[in-house]
Amino acid sequence: MSYHTETLVIGGGPAGLTAAYLLSKQGRDVTVLERDSTQVGGISRTVSHNGYLFDIGGHRFFSKSKAVVDLWDELLPDDFIERPRLSRIYYQGKYYAYPLKAFEALRNLGLLTSTACVLSYLYACARPIAAPKHFHGWVRNQFGEKLFSIFFKTYTEKVWGMSCDAISADWAAQRIKGLDLGAAIRDALKRSLGIRAKPKAGEPVIKTLIESFRYPRRGPGMMWEAAAEKIAAHGGRVLLDRGVDGLSFDPAAGLWRVAAVRGDGTRETFTARHVISSAPVRELVDVITPRPISTFQARALQYRDFVTVALIAKSQKNFPDNWIYIHDPSVQVGRVQNFRSWSPEMVPDEAHTCLGLEYFCFEGDGLWTASDADLVALAKREIGQIGLIDPADVVDACVVRQPKAYPVYDETYAENVALVRMELERDFPTLHLVGRNGMHKYNNQDHAMMTAMLTVENIVAGHRRHDVWRVNEDAEYTEAGISGAQAALGSERLVPRKVA
Repeated sequence: MSYHTETLVIGGGPAGLTAAYLLSKQGRDVTVLERDSTQVGGISRTVSHNGYLFDIGGHRFFSKSKAVVDLWDELLPDDFIERPRLSRIYYQGKYYAYPLKAFEALRNLGLLTSTACVLSYLYACARPIAAPKHFHGWVRNQFGEKLFSIFFKTYTEKVWGMSCDAISADWAAQRIKGLDLGAAIRDALKRSLGIRAKPKAGEPVIKTLIESFRYPRRGPGMMWEAAAEKIAAHGGRVLLDRGVDGLSFDPAAGLWRVAAVRGDGTRETFTARHVISSAPVRELVDVITPRPISTFQARALQYRDFVTVALIAKSQKNFPDNWIYIHDPSVQVGRVQNFRSWSPEMVPDEAHTCLGLEYFCFEGDGLWTASDADLVALAKREIGQIGLIDPADVVDACVVRQPKAYPVYDETYAENVALVRMELERDFPTLHLVGRNGMHKYNNQDHAMMTAMLTVENIVAGHRRHDVWRVNEDAEYTEAGISGAQAALGSERLVPRKVA
């Protein structure tokens, strides 16, 4: 069967659904194709198992952009709750608040180690590595070698499956933006002394130090299920169980031809004036015909996957953290989610607790291909070793595999993405890349939404009014500063380029 739509959106995650909602709201014809056969949301979906709800990765709803926050409220006006932000680090059998509390860290590390950390930091300040290219060098400059080895190396290498010397400094600069040991110590001293200073007007908020966030009461999937319903109410279509496996452009007709296949093998084709893609760059380029010259660069892009093992236990043992970073190299688990601390409605039985153990892996490796039973056994053993709950108290479990959770920032990613982007923008001005995997940028969902919002502005305007690649990880528009989306959406500072 064949269908026509003005704009076809590949991927029903935050970026794709934001774009589709805003287009449908303006009366534009839009169709979303989502590979998942049962639900929308992508990595921001909420999984349900026997009444227990799991957030895939943990999604804090915080943004500097008023327009993004307003859109959240528009999509989900009555279901947000305010939650305290608490994360801790587990290291050598002890827990450290994150961000650090100075006196607690001193007590846990001991005077000698703490002194060594400060001296190492001072040495790094005196002799910084010039223009560090790798994660190791960047963190060493900001925190010192000693603190890098304690609080960054083990966890980061668990997450990425590679040496910190092979990870681009871009990732550190993006994810730990604005924070160094000096800032951490100043903030930690204020926290330990109970001092809470309000940020000055115009002063940026360090994302790592944010203390509270909003959260949908039954998980982030609520947001994206609501978005899908509103798209349909405006006349748009959200079609599940459609994996795109062909994409070609007819310049004479100005139309895209998109081929999709369902799980049962049924094939469908679509034509569209515009295509918005939040699909992984590597997958998108691989289905374009004729084959782009930058296919080699696209195929070199890597992704990190992860497995969540949710353990449901009959236990009154509770802790307030949203999640705990596991820096202990003796266990494979990288992070533990505490779903009740995200929202009490995630755990329906007050006599039970539900923890999600996250194992970072590559699709096809030993962890990824292990049976559910083996993964549950591993998780029970390691949760007991950490001491959060007794494995004997576990009464149920669920395993969720998430492919392509994180685009990898290796040594060559930036050059590869730049070459792909240059070719696609030159040859296909009506193909729009948005979101985390769609742009191969490790960012949060508010960033993904911002790229979609600006893309919709471009389509409606009929030219590239905004350069979506200028949106950074805090959903700021870099030419507009922290005023965020409202200034960005009204910006005419970029050189227009005709696309329609």
